[in-house]
Amino acid sequence: MKRSLIALLAVLFLAACSSDDADQLAFQDVPADQLYNEALVLMNDGSYREAIVKLRELDRLHPYTEYARRAMVMLAFSNYSTGRYDEAINSARRYLALYPGHKDAAYAQYIIGNSYFRQIPDVTRDQEMTQKALAAMDELVRNYPDSEYATDARRKIQVTRDQLAGKEMDVGRYYLQRDDYLAAINRFRTVVEQYQDTRHIEEALFRLTEAYYALGIVPEAQTAAAVLGHNFPDSQWYKDAYSLLKEGGYEPSENRKSWISRAFDGINVL
Repeated sequence: MKRSLIALLAVLFLAACSSDDADQLAFQDVPADQLYNEALVLMNDGSYREAIVKLRELDRLHPYTEYARRAMVMLAFSNYSTGRYDEAINSARRYLALYPGHKDAAYAQYIIGNSYFRQIPDVTRDQEMTQKALAAMDELVRNYPDSEYATDARRKIQVTRDQLAGKEMDVGRYYLQRDDYLAAINRFRTVVEQYQDTRHIEEALFRLTEAYYALGIVPEAQTAAAVLGHNFPDSQWYKDAYSLLKEGGYEPSENRKSWISRAFDGINVL
C-alpha cells in the first residue's frame, strides 16, 4: 500500500513537472514583441490573469530588453488589478530598482501607493497599511512632484492622514470613556500636533477641554477651548466646550505658554 502511494505521488509530481515544462516550452520560441502584444490584448480585454502568464514568460525569456522593461510595469498593474497587492508591490519595486529615472518610474511608485491604499482597514483596526500608503504616496510626491499621478497622490495623502487621526481619536475616546484622562490626552495631543489639517482637529480640541477639565487642570482646558474658538468660532465643538466651562463658572482663556498654543503658532487651520 505504501509503495503504491509513493508511486502515485511520483506520477503526479512528474505530470506536474511535465505540465510546467510544456508550458515553458510553449513560450520558448515566441518573440518578445509577440508575447508583449498578446499580453497587451489580454489586458485590454480584462484577462489579467492570462496576461500575467505571458508577462512573466517575457521577463524570463527576454530579460533586460525594452519589452521586458515595459512588461515589468504591466505585470505590476495586472497584479494590482487582480488584487494581488504583494505581487504588484514587488514588481513595481523591482522596476524602480532597475529604472529609477525612467518616465514610468512615477507610475510604478503610484502602483505601490495604491496597492497599500486599497488595503486600508476601518479605523478600529491596526493602521499599518495606512502608514505604508502614506509613506508611498509621500515618496511619489517628493520624487515626482510634476507627474500626472501627483495630484491624486496628494489627495490620498490627505485621506490617509485623516484616517490616522481618526485612529488616534478612536483610541482617545476609548480612554476617555474609562476615565483614563492622561492616556486620552496623549492621543488627542497627537492629533493637535501632527494632524491639524484633518477633519478631526475640532473634536480633538474639545476632547482636550473635556479631559483637562475632568482632571481639574482648568487653565489647559480654557486654553484648548480658546484655541478651538479662535480657529473654529462657528463649530458646534466650540459651543460644547464653551458650555462645559461655563457650567463651572469659567470661560475660554488662552495661556500662550501652553503646548496647545505653541502647537498652533504660525499655523492657520481655517
